[in-house]
Amino acid sequence: MKSIPVRLGPAMPAKGARAVNNSDGAQARTSGVRGSGTHPESDLLGTEQVPNGHYYGIHTLRALRNFPITHKAIGEYPEFVNALAVLKEAAAVVNTRLGLIPPETGDAIRAACERIRSGEFHAEFAVGTIQGGAGTSSNMNANEVVANVALEELGAAKGRYDLIDPHNDVNCCQSTNDVYPSAIKIALLTMLESLLSAMEGTAAAFAAKAEEFSGVLKLGRTQLQDAVPMTLGQEFGTYATMMREDIRVLRAARELLKELNIGGTAIGTGINTPPTYAPSMVEEINRLTGLGVTGAGDLVEATQDVGGFVQLSGVLKRIAVKTSKVCNDLRLLSSGPRAGLREINLPPVQAGSSIMPGKVNPVIPEVVNQVAFEIVGHDVTISMAAEGGQLQLNAFEPIIAHSLFEEIRHLERALRVFTTRCIQGITANAEHLRDQVWNSVSIVTALSPALGYQTATRVAQEALELGCSIPDIVREEGLLSEAELEAALAPDHLTHPWMPLVDAGSTDPVA
Repeated sequence: MKSIPVRLGPAMPAKGARAVNNSDGAQARTSGVRGSGTHPESDLLGTEQVPNGHYYGIHTLRALRNFPITHKAIGEYPEFVNALAVLKEAAAVVNTRLGLIPPETGDAIRAACERIRSGEFHAEFAVGTIQGGAGTSSNMNANEVVANVALEELGAAKGRYDLIDPHNDVNCCQSTNDVYPSAIKIALLTMLESLLSAMEGTAAAFAAKAEEFSGVLKLGRTQLQDAVPMTLGQEFGTYATMMREDIRVLRAARELLKELNIGGTAIGTGINTPPTYAPSMVEEINRLTGLGVTGAGDLVEATQDVGGFVQLSGVLKRIAVKTSKVCNDLRLLSSGPRAGLREINLPPVQAGSSIMPGKVNPVIPEVVNQVAFEIVGHDVTISMAAEGGQLQLNAFEPIIAHSLFEEIRHLERALRVFTTRCIQGITANAEHLRDQVWNSVSIVTALSPALGYQTATRVAQEALELGCSIPDIVREEGLLSEAELEAALAPDHLTHPWMPLVDAGSTDPVA
């Protein structure tokens, strides 16, 4: 899928290269110095000294000063950096084909992007994920790094923008407003594959426990009160089913991200692009990634609409909330070891107290709970950012990207830890669970079709008052024969649908 990085000749102006003016009308000024020290670069605000040891330029330098908010740079998300490189590489191919940049320039940009996609230079993507400007700083960070790596491919010094310019060459036919959201989507499509893999592992672990515990009888509970019997396998099978349902929902949400507004440039009208640019970009992106993305039917709408991000965040919140509920169950079922429910045992992974010797806490479910709380908060942030968009652009996509990247990364890691450090090591206290079933008053429910609701209620009240079991009272009062009692309380009958008891030789239910 990736081409071999091109190594071009010695430092000399590429054919067709041009001296480029900055926005203030002054020609770009660079010292041509490589390595240590600095070189001057100019923009509409003036001139700054850019360190020669870095591959970014003046726009990135200003952003580093303006947005020291999260101390988390976009380079910490390799999927996003690679997505930016994909878009810049695709543009270089298309723009070369269209004759908008010289072939030598296009080859150098392609080679630079290949190096970035291979893992080089990610630390040079240094601007913070939360930033003003609707992502312009991220796009310019990419333009500058790609330009300077491309200059290195030519054997030229960093900052020689008269040879390869971040705006006129790397950003040709592009705008932050179509590059940035498209890069976010490509990154999310990649990240979600890892999350889906983690979810599959969690579902498989629960399914394995469901099989292991299929014969372990226990009491179900509703509203924290004793309910009818079930098996521990049924309980864990529920968790596997829940996770598999969420996998299907997440895959559907992922499909919504495949529509890109690339080629829309500033507001979706496609200004400064040839008619064939947008479809050619989609084709080239798919060649590089194999993701099967499509171009938006209405680029103006797609440039301002962040509904796909809102949908994805809602699905991530759903997964987090449901997983957190499962963690609550496991913490409750494992409570004890003497004074709690102690139905199951979670694997001990670390000492639980600095003052109470021997105490072991459910730390893995606890950390998953906390990741879920964080995701719920991110979802609120994304909802507010989506609602806060105005007219033809949503300026708050940086916080949306930051929140989604964090949601996916933390949820994936939490699920992998949950699977390997908790679920796979759970054991059952089978004998204790069986005793709870036979001592429970709630099993009278299984006798209600034979005894009638009123009689069954009276038997339950007597069992509670006398402190004895339901079977003892039924036997003492002769309400059912021993065979009928055993049939009604058979484990399969207690945990699955079955026909009510009938008198021998009759087709009528026992009353």
